[in-house]
Formats: sequence, structure tokens, C-alpha cells
Amino acid sequence: MNEGAGSPLRIGILGAARIAPMAMVNPAKAHPDVMVGAVAARDGGRAAAFAHKYGIETSFDSYEALIADPGVDAVYIPLPNGLHGRWTRAALAAGKHVLCEKPFTANADEAREIAGLAADSGRVVMEAFHYRYHPMNLMAEQIIASGELGKLVRVEASICFPLPKFSDIRYDYALAGGSLMDAGCYAVHMARVFGGENPEVVSATAKLRDPKVDRAMTAELRFPSGHTGLIRCSLWSSDLLRMSVKVIGEHGELHIVNPIAPQLPHWLTVRTQRGRRRERFTRRPSYAFQLDAFAGAVLHGEPVKTAPQDSVDNMAVIDAIYQAAGLPLRLPG
Repeated sequence: MNEGAGSPLRIGILGAARIAPMAMVNPAKAHPDVMVGAVAARDGGRAAAFAHKYGIETSFDSYEALIADPGVDAVYIPLPNGLHGRWTRAALAAGKHVLCEKPFTANADEAREIAGLAADSGRVVMEAFHYRYHPMNLMAEQIIASGELGKLVRVEASICFPLPKFSDIRYDYALAGGSLMDAGCYAVHMARVFGGENPEVVSATAKLRDPKVDRAMTAELRFPSGHTGLIRCSLWSSDLLRMSVKVIGEHGELHIVNPIAPQLPHWLTVRTQRGRRRERFTRRPSYAFQLDAFAGAVLHGEPVKTAPQDSVDNMAVIDAIYQAAGLPLRLPG
């Protein structure tokens, strides 16, 4: 590998996934220190077609072959949830850095295992909560930390969007599916980030797609410092589209609309006794800021905000919500 030696960081993509162009291919084209050099799929024809369409020089008909390529410095993993741990484990064994889509693993136990392997490997392992790297959400964290809102009272995070195709893999228990895993992992993460602590789960209620898989979930939270929280997520419910965060303090409120993709219509509003203001931000994609962070960590040793311990903490809350809702934990695929 040529990390820091003047040649680009060469990333391979495991899976010709729909999210890969937006999350990795396009940001890499605009990044001076990164290139997507390879893609793999279980169907070699699909990998070759993906590589041709997006100008990627090498395609493989197996994930193992891409991971074994000595010219690949890092892998991006946009595979189904239940496969994240398996292929992060394999990539680390081959000495690769990893950017893994959320959720990090199928459950907290697997997350702890992978976090241990990451620590021992010396490689960068980062969970792809891209929203965390966007200036809008960084400003929200700064406002909360500044004390402008006063002592926190409540944090609410809602990520709901419609996915009426019930054959979609995001509803497949065998692949660690469910609304909490897909949309809800964001809501849990936002509650933790903006709440400033890891909460305990007070209660949870699921709407079911089948006896094991949730199509919607709500959970009440309590933080160690005394403030409360709510997460709401859905792939199919009466909340067809709701993407927001509300942070209530003793002296004011902060409200974010569209915290996930601020490159689309968004706003951040702060209301206090001094008045109301609304902030707007760059349309540069959150995925581009995420790639900046990943490349900076690999090439220059810069810290990241979504490191494996953060992933362990997030998966622990997700597991607790499933348990409170009376549903089984997700299992590795």
C-alpha cells in the first residue's frame, strides 16, 4: 500500500449496491487523494457492468478476490446488514482499512468483537454515519455544548420514510433487517450524539412486518444526566416521511429538518429568549465530508467521529430497544 506516499488511496467496493455511487463513487471522483479502483459482486457480470458504467478499472466476481488484491488499500462495505461484520472481519484480516455502512454489525456482541479486531489491527475502521460529518450537524453539537439551550430536558429524533416493497432485503430477518436497523440506527445515533450520553431504554413499541421484523418502532429513553429522549423510525407506517431532530433545553430549543441529507432542503432553527434564528448550510453532500474524514484518518492519522467504540455503544441501544419491544436480536448472516 502507498498510504501517505503521494499516490491516491485506492478503495474497493464490496457489492454493486444502489447506494455506492452516491456514497462513494461520486465523492471519490471529486477527492484529490482518493480513487475507487475496484468493485466486486457475486455476479461477475453485474460487477463488470457497474465498473464500466462508473469508470472503475477493475471488477471481481467475488468479495474474497477484491479483498486479496494487494493494490486495494481500503474497502467500502454497503452489503446487507447481517453481512457487515463478516466482511469487515475479512478485510481486517487482509490488512485493509474499512468504511462500513450502518448499522455496523447485526448486534452489540458482534460489534464488540469487530471493535476488538479493529483495535488490534491498527487499521482505520469507520461506520458510515455520514450525517455526523456535515457542518450542519457539527454546528448543532457546538450549540448544545455551548450551553445556549441550557440544561437539556429532552431529545427527539425521527427518521421515517416509505418502503412499501415488503420483499426488500431491509425487511429480511435473515439479513438483520428491520426498521430499527435501517432507519432507526440513525435516530438512535442522533439521540446519543445530541443527547451527549448513552441512554437507557425505558420502553419500546414495534409495528410488525412479521413476528420478528419491525416496520416501525418508537422508544422512550432516559439519559444519565436526567433528560429524556424519544426515537421514532419507520419503513412503513402512518409516518410516511419524517426526518427531524428536536433538542429541548431549559432556555431554548434546537430543531433540525433533514439531518441526514442536508445537501437537499434542510434547516437548523434555534429559539431562545433572545429570539429565533435559522441557519442554512452548504449543499456539498454529507458523503463528501465523510470521505474527507475517512481519507484523513487513513492518510494522516486524523481521528474520526464514528469509530468502532461508538458503533458498539449504538448497537447496544438498538439491542436494548429490540428487547424492550419483545423482539429477538438480529443475528449475523
